Amino acid sequence: MRKIKVAAMGVEHRHIFGQLNGMLSLGCECVGWWNETDNNITKDFNEKHPDIPRFKNKEDLLENKEIELVLIADIPVKRAALAIECMNAGKDVMLDKPGCTTIEQLKEIENTTKKTGKIFSIDFSERFEVPSVQVAYDLIQAGEIGDVVQTIGMGPHRLNIQTRPDWFFDYDQYGGILCDIASHQIDQFLFFTGSKNVEIINSSTGNFSNPEHNKFEDFGEILIHGDKGRGYIRVDWYTPHALPNWGDGRLTILGTKGYIELRKYVDLVGREGTDHLFLVNNKKYEYKNASREPLTYFERLMGDVVNRTSTAMDQSHCLKVMELAIKAQKNAIRLGNIK
Repeated sequence: MRKIKVAAMGVEHRHIFGQLNGMLSLGCECVGWWNETDNNITKDFNEKHPDIPRFKNKEDLLENKEIELVLIADIPVKRAALAIECMNAGKDVMLDKPGCTTIEQLKEIENTTKKTGKIFSIDFSERFEVPSVQVAYDLIQAGEIGDVVQTIGMGPHRLNIQTRPDWFFDYDQYGGILCDIASHQIDQFLFFTGSKNVEIINSSTGNFSNPEHNKFEDFGEILIHGDKGRGYIRVDWYTPHALPNWGDGRLTILGTKGYIELRKYVDLVGREGTDHLFLVNNKKYEYKNASREPLTYFERLMGDVVNRTSTAMDQSHCLKVMELAIKAQKNAIRLGNIK
């Protein structure tokens, strides 16, 4: 497959490194990067990729017709405008989640994709960068747990409060915990249930541990129902210091004939590594090390850019995830120390 040239714009979150590494691993060339200001992420970018030039003016990258895909991890409230600018300049875009923070931004993104024919893709890393998710999907397609009835998605994160920029503590800037983190779990709910008609039944957010930051949410939950399944989502910033990684992310998929549980990043029993999968049905209960399953998102997205296809993620799915996340956030009951 023809390799493509990419650029990084809006370097405000560390997820930019996963986005970039995913494309570089395929042999793509990053011709340059841009960010409006300096921060800890831009410092690390310079150190990790000293051979990639930094551009002072983003227009120099936007006007470069060789660049086909732009990777974006800007401050969340700014991501939509930058993505729209890139699409209008003839570029496809891959964003860190959340891809946008308001319904108005989402509508403008949708209109721009229709007008330009460009790809707006969000790297939902808790699916696209987790091999066990694909193994679970394959097992379900093989009939191992029957029809999917419910997903339970848990997204705990470590706060690392001393390392966070000011915008991280203002939900007007980062979109709120449900718009931000829970977009991962909404994506997985839609992916595993195949639901098209979906409703947020109930949602709430809270600040129970950080009263000094009263525009920051450290807890959130969603009850979501679709025409092909139901789901519960819990996200938080409470990961204890003793855990050896940033969060014990889990996904349980309940079927009519069994269930699958993914311990994505750590096994508390003590097995080393990531991507621990547990399968229980009427014939067996077993453990699978799912860490060796190849990841496909980045390669498929590169193919979509080259061939103008939609194999990495359907455009309507991407937009639907953000619509539901924004609605859950907007209508959430706010508890605790939130202003």
